[in-house]
Amino acid sequence: MAEFRYSIIKNPEIFMENRLPAHSDHAYYRSEESALAGCSDFRESLNGIWKFSYAKNISSAIVGFEKEDYDCRTWDDIRVPAHIQMEGYDTPQYANTQYPWDGRQAVLPGEIPEEFNPVGSYVKYFEVPKSMENGPVYISFQGVESGMALWLNGHYVGYSEDSFTPSEFELTPYLTKGTNKLAVQVYKWTAGSWCEDQDFFRFSGIYRDVYLYTIPKVHIRDMKLKTVLDNEYKDAVLQLDLEATADGKAEICLSDDEVEMVMTGDLTRGSNHMEMPVKSPSLWSAEDPYLYDLTLRVTDPAGVLEEVVKERVGFRKFEMKNRMMHINGKRIAFYGVNRHEFSADRGRAITEDIILKDIITMKQHNINAVRTCHYPNQSALYRLCDEYGLYVIDETNLETHGTWNAHQMGLVDRDFVVPGDRPEYQELILDRARSMFERDKNHPSIVIWSCGNESFGGKDILEMSKSFHKWDDTRLVHYEGVWWDPRYPETTDMVSSMYTPAAEIREYLKKHRDKPYILCEYTHAMGNSCGAMHKYTDLMEEEPLFQGGFIWDYIDQSLTKKDRYGNEFQAYGGDFGERPCDYNFSGNGICYGKDRDPSPKMQEVKYNYQPMAIEIHDRIATIHNKNLFTNTNVYDAIVTLEKEGQFVDQQVMTIDVEPLGKKKIELDVSVPTDGEYVLTLSFILREDTPWAKRGHEVAYGQEVLGHMPEAVPSDRPYQVTRGWHNVGVKGQDFEVLFSILHGGLVSYRYGGVELFKSIPKPNFWRALTDNDVANLLPFRAGQWKIASMYSSFKYEHGRAATDCTIDEAENHVTITYTYHLPVKPQMDCQVAYSVYGDGEVKVAMTMDPSAEVGELPEYSMLFTMDADYDNLTWYGLGPEETYVDKRHAKLGLYSNKVADNMAKYLVPQECGNKVGVRYAKVTDEKGRGLLFRGDKLHFSALPYSPHELDNALHATELPLVHYTFIRVGLEQMGIAGDDTWGALTHPEYLIDNSKKLTLTFSFRGI
Repeated sequence: MAEFRYSIIKNPEIFMENRLPAHSDHAYYRSEESALAGCSDFRESLNGIWKFSYAKNISSAIVGFEKEDYDCRTWDDIRVPAHIQMEGYDTPQYANTQYPWDGRQAVLPGEIPEEFNPVGSYVKYFEVPKSMENGPVYISFQGVESGMALWLNGHYVGYSEDSFTPSEFELTPYLTKGTNKLAVQVYKWTAGSWCEDQDFFRFSGIYRDVYLYTIPKVHIRDMKLKTVLDNEYKDAVLQLDLEATADGKAEICLSDDEVEMVMTGDLTRGSNHMEMPVKSPSLWSAEDPYLYDLTLRVTDPAGVLEEVVKERVGFRKFEMKNRMMHINGKRIAFYGVNRHEFSADRGRAITEDIILKDIITMKQHNINAVRTCHYPNQSALYRLCDEYGLYVIDETNLETHGTWNAHQMGLVDRDFVVPGDRPEYQELILDRARSMFERDKNHPSIVIWSCGNESFGGKDILEMSKSFHKWDDTRLVHYEGVWWDPRYPETTDMVSSMYTPAAEIREYLKKHRDKPYILCEYTHAMGNSCGAMHKYTDLMEEEPLFQGGFIWDYIDQSLTKKDRYGNEFQAYGGDFGERPCDYNFSGNGICYGKDRDPSPKMQEVKYNYQPMAIEIHDRIATIHNKNLFTNTNVYDAIVTLEKEGQFVDQQVMTIDVEPLGKKKIELDVSVPTDGEYVLTLSFILREDTPWAKRGHEVAYGQEVLGHMPEAVPSDRPYQVTRGWHNVGVKGQDFEVLFSILHGGLVSYRYGGVELFKSIPKPNFWRALTDNDVANLLPFRAGQWKIASMYSSFKYEHGRAATDCTIDEAENHVTITYTYHLPVKPQMDCQVAYSVYGDGEVKVAMTMDPSAEVGELPEYSMLFTMDADYDNLTWYGLGPEETYVDKRHAKLGLYSNKVADNMAKYLVPQECGNKVGVRYAKVTDEKGRGLLFRGDKLHFSALPYSPHELDNALHATELPLVHYTFIRVGLEQMGIAGDDTWGALTHPEYLIDNSKKLTLTFSFRGI
């Protein structure tokens, strides 16, 4: 009897023993009825409760637990599928480039940690289902991280690595009647773990489905489908390569709602090739994911039904033409996103309903492509992408960033990098590629195979690329590492890089015209980010060889945890006491980790990815239909006219613009001249789709006509009271008090109610974003934080003060304060309050050129109200947060709770800003509060000050809410986002403080 040898765990040349060959993931059933029900009685799930024992390393694991007479029924219980670290053992560990054992134990490729390398021993007692008693019995582990050894009734069955593709074994020789004992030992780190240094939480365990299955006597073990279109993309041939376990016959039916094509053929044991001509099939694309049903009725030679095979077929042709990637003859642009399989409550052990929610959210926000970073996903993802329409880059389970990074740092030479040119890793990575290919090859959504991620270059990966091309001539091959190791450029069919600025891509393509260019990662969406993303999507339209990119990434990798007081929060790297770690670098999603809902960044993504570009000037709309196959006439075109946020008129039209066409349309709308009007052209779904209901907006454009009327200054009477230490201004409904002693506006009462909790002050600071921290903004601009906290009208150690000035005019009185700022060189800032008889206060904040102090994060006034004033209404861009470099949003009238403007970024930071604000109201439940007005202001209302946000590492660390903090600004610098390790805000989105700055606005009680 073969025995398991623990030594193979650290041998990269032995990555499996007795594992069955990989095969397609098609479904097969015993009868037509079970096929219709979608429930196969050839399969029996083993998901559920297993017995479990945890050990911190191999030497501590229970010896002989797998033996038939070793009773494990008193062991602890564990759920399958699940991660060991999510079931109360070990801890999750988030690491990016560094290997998780770095600094804990000195190991090199070919070695594994031995002091701490958790081992999970699993046992499942089961009986063979009656439906399997007369046939062979196999077991499928859809995903085990990262290595597993398997025993049945004490017999060693086999071993497998590769965490992200199925491992299957035959159990038949070892089965007994009655109860069987299945034993699995899972090793967190194996030799293969050197190839699994992805930017993610490190887990282990049986985290995908486990099931028994059997097969009939005549069985299609593997099926390869190929749709061959003619040069006109009109007619096709469906090629089927079937591997049968025995001689038999197959009736093949291809059908949709309108037609049914049937052919029959004999099957011989082994390989079988069949072809079915198809006239004018409807073609599959992400825009129209048309699928045919393929049914194979497999019989024995006598005609007895053995199985019914079900698959779905999409006819499409993906190819390189004129040095560009094409789908069905049209140049493609990837409006993509990278997506980790991840859930805040389950880690990577996710369910199909989670996958479906992600895909629906992507479709609703104009995302058309997914890269499976950086490993094959569950089969369910690809099936849903087939059905809903998303292009997929399917990526091999390979990342060795830690070894590559060590080479970049000059710590090791090139030959050290894994896999590089190392012969001992060649077969291991080819096996991973083959397992992914064989399982996923029939999915029309997959258009590109990827050789992995961030593993430098070398001969090993070149051989993987050659293998993909050998196995499959219907798809292209991608690998980004050639950008860093260009010795073998033929490894990749397209140029691929990460986070390269759009301007640099444009310059590169001026000289290099031999291959198309994509960004497999770009617009790093960490925290408040995605600034200037439009530069990339604009370039997609300007430069044909630039064919898009994939945002990093889709969802925050956060895990639900409770703090010491029992408050639930979203945890990131380091929050589990794990070291080494990479802290909050796990939070890069355009969706939140907990609820998977879009974060405010998605507003910008949806606009930049919208399939119709719409520009309106003088009521003439120029429409560029970027769809490849869809006419705009399938949508309802809605023309809406609003006056300062209030509905005026609406028309429903049908606009006919051919795919990839452009057209000018005159919008027959009469626009008065008595104010500011907004003309919006929206394209909405005319009918329900699987991913959105009728009326869902796909694209829009706006034009602003006219201007907001200027408020007429009040000529109501008012009274000025000059005291020794205060100046009071009183009118019919209000009273304002300015302090000479304390240097500022100390009271504003309207209707007898005090509205301010502290003196309004000049503000130059925003809470640091992740991008700000990464590019060391505090080193350049830190003085402005001090200026915001400690500006004063006093000087000479507080013994002297600059007096305010008081100027009375015919219909107002102006009180002006000079604030000295604690910066070098010395700067002053003046704030003038002009009070009118109706209670309106006009504010003018001025400051001389200040570039010598440093970059100016924000130029605003900060007001503090009681937290009871927690309702916000604004007329400006929305509904989500906007910034000067992230402002693709609709001008309109919006309302929410002040607390709603706190985005749920993993680390509290700047959020909730509004640009283009004409007016905003902050009120209590009775509608009382303040109205702010100005010309396209930056406006923010949050329950926390910028400094409170700066001091918190998690949302639960923020203080109890006492106030509403309002910032009314001239401008805030852009939030950037090309990357989060040094990329700066683009210069045109900085505040130009080399010149004098003046902020003007007004406020009054309501």
